Amino acid sequence: MSLPAHRTDIIGIFAQHKVAANLLMLMMLIGGFVSLSKLNTQFFPNFALDVITVSVVWRGASAEDVEDALTSRIEQELRTIDYVDKMTSTSSYGSSLVTLEFEEGTEMGQALDQVKDHVARLRNLPSDAETPEISIVTRYDNVARLLVTTDGHLDELRGLVHQIEHELLDAGISRVNITGLPDEEMAIKVSTSTLESLGLSFGDVSQRVADQSQDLPAGEIGNGETARQIRSLDQRRDADAFGDISLKSDYEGRVLLIEDVADVERRAMRDQVKVFYHGQPAVEIELQRTENADALASARIMENWLEQARPTLPKGVDIRVYDASWSLIQERINLLLSNGLGGLLLVLAILFLFLHGRVAFWVAVGIPVSFMAALTVLYMLGGSINMISLFALIMALGIIVDDAIVVGEDALSHYQSGERSLSAAEGGARRMLAPVISSSLTTIAAFLPLMLISGVIGNILFDIPFVVICVIIASLVESFLILPGHLRHTFHSMHHDKPGQLRVWLDDKFEQFREQFFRPLVTLAVKNSVVTISLTLAILILSISLLASGRILFNFFPSPEGTTITANARFVAGTPKQDVEQFLQHINLALDKAEADYEQNIVKMAVTRLGSASSANSNVSSSQADERFGSVQLEMISPDKRDIRNKAFIHDWRQYIELPPGIETFTISEMRGGPPGSDIDIRLSGATAEQLKKPHMRSPRS
Repeated sequence: MSLPAHRTDIIGIFAQHKVAANLLMLMMLIGGFVSLSKLNTQFFPNFALDVITVSVVWRGASAEDVEDALTSRIEQELRTIDYVDKMTSTSSYGSSLVTLEFEEGTEMGQALDQVKDHVARLRNLPSDAETPEISIVTRYDNVARLLVTTDGHLDELRGLVHQIEHELLDAGISRVNITGLPDEEMAIKVSTSTLESLGLSFGDVSQRVADQSQDLPAGEIGNGETARQIRSLDQRRDADAFGDISLKSDYEGRVLLIEDVADVERRAMRDQVKVFYHGQPAVEIELQRTENADALASARIMENWLEQARPTLPKGVDIRVYDASWSLIQERINLLLSNGLGGLLLVLAILFLFLHGRVAFWVAVGIPVSFMAALTVLYMLGGSINMISLFALIMALGIIVDDAIVVGEDALSHYQSGERSLSAAEGGARRMLAPVISSSLTTIAAFLPLMLISGVIGNILFDIPFVVICVIIASLVESFLILPGHLRHTFHSMHHDKPGQLRVWLDDKFEQFREQFFRPLVTLAVKNSVVTISLTLAILILSISLLASGRILFNFFPSPEGTTITANARFVAGTPKQDVEQFLQHINLALDKAEADYEQNIVKMAVTRLGSASSANSNVSSSQADERFGSVQLEMISPDKRDIRNKAFIHDWRQYIELPPGIETFTISEMRGGPPGSDIDIRLSGATAEQLKKPHMRSPRS
């Protein structure tokens, strides 16, 4: 006997009302489309980094001197900071970096003030070391890089590059970093003998320059409308202006200027990074976005600016775009959407094979409706469209359809047994309410532990259970409030099906398959239960053995092949920068030879940096700057468009490279995705640096 159908609870109201189900579905769709237009598009979810760094630059100092004079003292002073979970330090050539990782939930404003107070107590630091810089680590995502090239001199790009920087910031780009445009200083060179003859010292000259090259306010004069502000505008800004500064007057009353006794020039500061493209000077402009900025929107801003700016560039100047992370985001989103669409089509095909056509249609409609409702919740709770949330949506595709299938199949079977359309649709929802909710709760319970993972990885993975739970809840609303009303009208229409229709023919064929093939197979499996259980255990043992024997390898996070390869070179201290530049030219010649061996051009761009070395791994933000460093960064074409793999190309490239004398390290590495870290990390700790560097012999067995 079927359950009573005509009730006045929420399921009965939506099943009996002609408009309520459609209205609710329309609201969910509209909310989803509005949220979709406002949701941020980015690569990874937003997550906070509770990290503070203390960095000190001491130019020319070795790593050992930096460790002894800077790092150890800073560490000792910062040991008493509250809520510090981990403190790590790096002493490298010319710089010290101390990183403080705080416990989750720490008030970072107060923590920053406390770190500043402790650093201010430091005494007896090297006099020529720069002032310590304390900052909270802020995560910026790369949008793309612009390479401004010229066939002339690098100084010709200075004004243009700064103009580009201002225009991009005004257009809406969150952050712009410039590399390859060296910071300049004003050098005043005067000999010691000249100073002695004048009775002056270097300190006297420095003081005269400081006194006469500054803008000073001098208050106001007058009252009311006659009030005027008085200020001194005497800041010198070029070599000629500094040369006009007076040093002293002689016995005849003549004024002695700096240009009379010294050479004044404007020059680039030391340890500046220089960028080259095909041997020509270039400037790299890195475009970044903040957490609240949209990556694809920033890319559109850049494209619109490029379209307007390129026709106005001076002759011989060109702008090239490379390392476009936004295009990778767009490709991955398109890939996930195409895979999701393919999965949806497969779901629809299977539904139409096993269910009545109209019932299958309304079951399939529940998929986009549930997704739109989940996107609405995602937007209201501050989520975003990223690689993790899209993966969760695809994962939920096979979960949410089950709820509607169960309700639709039960209602259809009762309708075909003779129940009225309203009773079958409403009763199916009530009969399946408890089992479907139970199934949904078990799925939610399986995903909930992912929400309990702490740290950066936990913040990234949080979107998976969050999105899945939102989709499941939306699916329950669709299955028990919207679907019964649609099934009621569907059952009314089924009366008009004619024997010659395709849907009726498919139903007959499926029933024939079920009765002639599937039912006998199930009967055979039940009668021979021992054989069935034995086969199941055999398959289980086979699966376990494939893993245990290593025939199926385990990889926690597979790293897809990237498009960036970086060659880094580091020479011994004191190596002239001309030698480093000559070796970088040799690397580029070797690159041309290696690429000539292939039938297709697989290298899109090759950017050379003199005075900088950095890791190709996007997850490692370490970089070093000194005249003895150099690097060549390649951007390859997409792995899908070439047959040559990165490892094979790196091997071929190395064959043409000859290492010169005086080189300390030379590496060629490719950018890897996934969590940070190499395949194997070896860390030695618990002793002094001298002790750790000593070769140790393994003690013989007793």
